[in-house]
Amino acid sequence: MGAQVNLRYDRRRARWLGWVICLVVALVASLAGCASSDTRVGVSLILKTQTNPYFVSMKKSAQEAADKLNVRLSVAAGTADGDTQNQINAIDTAIARGDKGILITSNGDAVNAALRQAKDNGLFVIALDTPLNPANTADITFATDNEQAGKLIGEYAATRLAGKPAVIAMLDLYNDQIVSVDINRDHGFLKGMGIDPGSKTQNAKEAKSGKYTAGGGGSYQIACHEPTQGAIDGGRTAMEQCLSANPDINVVYTINEPAGRGARAALTAAGKQDQAFIVTIDGSCQGIGDVKSGVFAADATQYPGKMAGLGVTAIAGLAKGGPRPEASSGKDFFDTGTSLVTAKPLQGLDSQTPDKAMTACWGK
Repeated sequence: MGAQVNLRYDRRRARWLGWVICLVVALVASLAGCASSDTRVGVSLILKTQTNPYFVSMKKSAQEAADKLNVRLSVAAGTADGDTQNQINAIDTAIARGDKGILITSNGDAVNAALRQAKDNGLFVIALDTPLNPANTADITFATDNEQAGKLIGEYAATRLAGKPAVIAMLDLYNDQIVSVDINRDHGFLKGMGIDPGSKTQNAKEAKSGKYTAGGGGSYQIACHEPTQGAIDGGRTAMEQCLSANPDINVVYTINEPAGRGARAALTAAGKQDQAFIVTIDGSCQGIGDVKSGVFAADATQYPGKMAGLGVTAIAGLAKGGPRPEASSGKDFFDTGTSLVTAKPLQGLDSQTPDKAMTACWGK
């Protein structure tokens, strides 16, 4: 009797195990079928972070382009600025997944070896916003012409002065390291005013006084060059130090909008908000609002969403046999454009109104 019970038990267990095995096999086959049936072009977007509105705008536009083109978009990011390890992990994953290309805003040179490996495996690499170091680590860069953006606000400042003496505060990004965006924007502003930067590779090498030649021309003094780290607190501290060095400042250049907001706070605290006007670069929706309200006299725009959307489109085209994207004429990168925005347009300068610029701003 006990043997019969055990025999029935063994048969039931065998049938149960058989059903489990069949279910597992079916599930694995189903998953394998799903994976193999997704023949869409794969693109990886690897951001510095997914919290900064600038990069959120990239993600949004990249997904819109991917949906339109039936591209499989994978998004990854560092946990904070400077987090290269998570970016490297995302590059390795893109290679293993068989993606056709990578769009990246790099957190540092440590990612370069992984990107070179991606290129060796046939992935097309596009740097967004900032060139890699060296630039040819990517196949191409899609970015704002930062020198041109600086020129636009420099021309505006000179034209607005209409020959009056300029006492200029230069609120840069750093003073202890050389970064291309810092150099290009600073030098672009000076060139826009008609002032020789004095160096091709370093800030603060221009003559500290002389004549600016744009907008009719006039005399100028450089009151200060101060680092801001591109932050509100840094902008405020830098502006306070500049005012201490020369209380007669009437033109303030800032590397970006947060630094500009800090500068405005310092000017207001000193009762000099009507004495000096601020020109800056970014093009965020908040910044365009600040132009409209008078916090900034002028802003030069960037289009991070456009960079990412065009990047997805380029890789999708390549995967279907289309041409490689090429650098803009006369440049070593693909220029995604910039425009001057001001609530007080000046004769002889092309500009957008804040309302017009708000239709294409980032960080909505």
